Amino acid sequence: MIELGLHIADFTWDSGPAQLRRALAEHVREAEAAGVTRITVMDHFWQIQGVGPAEHEMLEAYTTLGFLAAHTEKARLSTLVTGVIYREPALLAKQISTLDVLTGGRAGLGIGAAWNEDESRGLGFAFPSVKERFERLEEALRICLQMWSDSEEPFDGTYYQLGRTLNSPQNLQSRPPIMIGGGGEKRTLRLVAQYADQCNIAGDAETVTHKLDVLRRHCDDVGRDYDTIEKTTILGVDPSTTADDVVRHASAMRDLGFTAEYVYAHDITDRASIIDLLATAVPKLA
Repeated sequence: MIELGLHIADFTWDSGPAQLRRALAEHVREAEAAGVTRITVMDHFWQIQGVGPAEHEMLEAYTTLGFLAAHTEKARLSTLVTGVIYREPALLAKQISTLDVLTGGRAGLGIGAAWNEDESRGLGFAFPSVKERFERLEEALRICLQMWSDSEEPFDGTYYQLGRTLNSPQNLQSRPPIMIGGGGEKRTLRLVAQYADQCNIAGDAETVTHKLDVLRRHCDDVGRDYDTIEKTTILGVDPSTTADDVVRHASAMRDLGFTAEYVYAHDITDRASIIDLLATAVPKLA
């Protein structure tokens, strides 16, 4: 079986900013009614290339997830994915725990090393080297795991120093699932093998098969059971996409071992279009 999720990548809607809260609330309620089990948003401050111009509307991710928490009942909520440089790790861990409590245990952490240099430079976020960003990512993962445990011990890392890792209230889940996004073979997939509950890998069958083989080797190297990592992917749709297209792609990914596919709109200005796609596709994949 493979589940379908809704990834909301664009907030430039026909309704305009003044009506966005109503349109967004209706959108996610309809997604749940269509059988969507997971809803994610991007963690960006400007729109990204490939979806729209930088000037298009983009909502801050965790404020948006808090809003979605009030308008959903069952779907899991997370980012796809947070850039590690955007928030101090302790703040991020607290944000996820807060979301988990307020959703009744439906929060997840999606995280990556960040890549959008233009956005970061434009808004004044530090954008260190690739090496440092991945080192910070690993420390951030360790901090989250420690704050979501019984330990209140200090954390003394290269980039982050915490005097007391108190986190109250704790998550309602035993621990929110961690997704590390991306398919980088040397660093990203190694961190997936070490720390993640989920990966998110995009591409055609040949590409994702290769990436999964690399992940399996990393798991062998660190002594991790490859099958304990949930494999997820993502699919962009446009006005020409049919429900059968979604079913065919999701079925092919399922046959490769994926258990969830996030669907996002590429050039669908009518929000009902993607909901109709999902409502038709979900029962065919059950």
